[in-house]
Amino acid sequence: MVKFSKQFEGQLVPEWKDAFVDYGQLKKDLKKIHLLNVEIAPSNTHESFLSKTIFSSIRKSSLFRNKRREHGIIHVHKKLESSESKGDMYQTELLEQFADDSDAAVEFFSCLDLQLNKVNQFFKNKEKEFLERGESLAKQMGILLELKSALKSQHANEVSSNGSKEDDSISGTISCDEESPRYITEQEQGQSDETEDQFDQNDLQFSRSSKFDEDFKSMKLKRADSNPRTPSGRFFSSQGKNLKIHIPLTNPTRTFSYLLWDDLIKQSSKKGGMEGRKVHVNKTKLHHAEKMIRGAFIELYKGLGYLKTYRNLNMLAFAKILKKFDKVTNKQVLPIYLKVVESSYFNSSDKVIKLADEVEEIFVKHFAEDDKRKAMKYLKPTQRTESHAVTFFIGLFTGCFIAFLIGYGIMAHIAGMYRPQSDTVYMETVYPVLSMFSLLFLHFFLYGCNIFAWRKTRINYSFIFELSPTKDLKYRDVFLICTMSMTAVVGVLFIHISLMAKGYSYTQIQVIPGLLLLISLLLLVCPINIVYKSSRYRLLRVLRNIVLSPLYKVVMLDFFMADQLCSQVPMLRNLEYVTCYYITGSYKTQDYGYCMRTKNYRDLAYAVSFLPYYWRAMQCARRWFDEGETSHLINLGKYVSAMLAAGAKVAYEKERTIGWLCLVVIMSSVATVYQLYWDFVKDWGLLQKDSKNPWLRNDLMLRRKFIYFLSMGLNLVLRLAWLQTVLHYNLGSIDYRITGLILAALEVIRRGQWNFYRLENEHLNNAGKFRAVKIVPLPFHEVDEED
Repeated sequence: MVKFSKQFEGQLVPEWKDAFVDYGQLKKDLKKIHLLNVEIAPSNTHESFLSKTIFSSIRKSSLFRNKRREHGIIHVHKKLESSESKGDMYQTELLEQFADDSDAAVEFFSCLDLQLNKVNQFFKNKEKEFLERGESLAKQMGILLELKSALKSQHANEVSSNGSKEDDSISGTISCDEESPRYITEQEQGQSDETEDQFDQNDLQFSRSSKFDEDFKSMKLKRADSNPRTPSGRFFSSQGKNLKIHIPLTNPTRTFSYLLWDDLIKQSSKKGGMEGRKVHVNKTKLHHAEKMIRGAFIELYKGLGYLKTYRNLNMLAFAKILKKFDKVTNKQVLPIYLKVVESSYFNSSDKVIKLADEVEEIFVKHFAEDDKRKAMKYLKPTQRTESHAVTFFIGLFTGCFIAFLIGYGIMAHIAGMYRPQSDTVYMETVYPVLSMFSLLFLHFFLYGCNIFAWRKTRINYSFIFELSPTKDLKYRDVFLICTMSMTAVVGVLFIHISLMAKGYSYTQIQVIPGLLLLISLLLLVCPINIVYKSSRYRLLRVLRNIVLSPLYKVVMLDFFMADQLCSQVPMLRNLEYVTCYYITGSYKTQDYGYCMRTKNYRDLAYAVSFLPYYWRAMQCARRWFDEGETSHLINLGKYVSAMLAAGAKVAYEKERTIGWLCLVVIMSSVATVYQLYWDFVKDWGLLQKDSKNPWLRNDLMLRRKFIYFLSMGLNLVLRLAWLQTVLHYNLGSIDYRITGLILAALEVIRRGQWNFYRLENEHLNNAGKFRAVKIVPLPFHEVDEED
């Protein structure tokens, strides 16, 4: 049977770990009491027999029973704090002596009281936050329904009067109540201020009549009179106000759409009169606003689910530790203290449950067409069950890959392919294909290892990358893709080299590697739902976002993926060369030097060498523009130095002179120092002198500290791989291209190690702010009317 402490650790919300009951510390305090009892018991066995007999008879007397019934073993005092945010505070008083372990018992109950007060305070704060969020969403929903109703009625009028076709921008009439407070919470306002420049802002002035839309009345959130912070049916007031609709420009498509089209919500007001005002609403923008509100409801429901889990697990933890205490001390404390816990705020408040029911009701009605099963797919997405068939095929393809690799190695050795005096045509045309796929799927394999390590250490990578829990790849899926793909690649190349050994000419078989590359690209963009379509298209969208980096707000997954490309420059250059070789038709004549002699190709080689660094630098510039933090400009400087170093290396490869060599050494040294500092201090959050773990950081996900120092040393060594450019060291009689592949593989391995610590640091930052759900910006914002 799994111990409760293991279950507790496995089920708690990772980002709220510090807010849960510290079950481990309570067990340590309880162990002290147990050890004291064990030490005391043998020494007092004979001396205390008579006294224990007398004391037990006294305990059985009616007078003692009545006194105990009146006072109990302990008494928990409830103190009312003046500050509303702190709520009630609990303090336990011991009414009976616990043998010679009284001090340990006092320490235990002090810690228990501290945990109860902490849980109550955290629950109350989070409950308040979610209730305010729910109230804001209720008002947003009301505005959305008003606008949709206006569009529908206006379209009906146009069709009936003019018979015209539906336009992208349709006029409508909106009415509004007279009084309501501003709905933007401080948290949303702060987020709105940070991202003001990236939002497309549209003004709308309108007034409402006192009668609200009946559809919104049916979905308004019910509220008890004693609960002023729960979402209510109070109507949104905008009399004499402007209403701005803010749609975040989170992808290039939306950016281009809003830059090219004048899709503002405009107001054609009439002076005087109470008839209402005409508005022009763009349907595309309204659709985006609806998606934002739907996403906000999903995140709110997820947060409420986390809060329910928080309540249930903490309640169970208190019951378990009190039961252990009774067992160790042979006292009956559980019923007394557990009654206090059950009546405390975090367990007695029902606002979270009511709000969750209301959110569910709204979502079913307005986003799922009254289909509860459909709504639950969004609100409570189920994790994909991991099939044993995936594990079986991983083993099968691994065996096939090893068999093909051994066969390919034997054939290549017989043909003398990878020696300095090897077949030049093969090494210049076929080998780049193998090198490219090897680097790509080595990187992918390490990503699978990262996922495995993140799951083991409870790092919430899905939340950090904003991945769908129903569609994100598990580590077994990643391993399956790697083994299956490399089996196909090595198998095709084994067939290719076997045909060469049988006497087929290059003209007859040279098309095979090109077909392998073409099929791989077609499979990547295949619209048929096979081979993890959702993940393939997610990758393509991220790559598109990277290429168009300056045009939209950069999210974690975008710049994380751009960092991966920075470690795949050799693969990109091989891809560039192979593409040129087959597109220009050079494979028909085996003229592998044609692309090298072409000026356009040489210029493109320069571009490919520093293009990933350029994309990453543009992302830093965009983040500085959005957030205004100078650290992003400093990070931009790191990638500029890397671009200069990469450009110097390419120039040195073309013209090996002392001048270019000195420039390579200088630029690479500066870039290496810059990158190492940023890796250790900023990306990994290490080298903190004043932390409780010297030269590391206060919180560590790995128990063994030496692993961090070992990883820093390995990162330092692998960052110096550029020295090969200067030393030209060859591994025995191996072809220099193989040496280049080994160095490129080492950089990929370094990046795989970097990935783990980068997400560990990001996860700890989220946990430090108790950030477990995404705050979705809301589209409709009220501002003062401008004269």
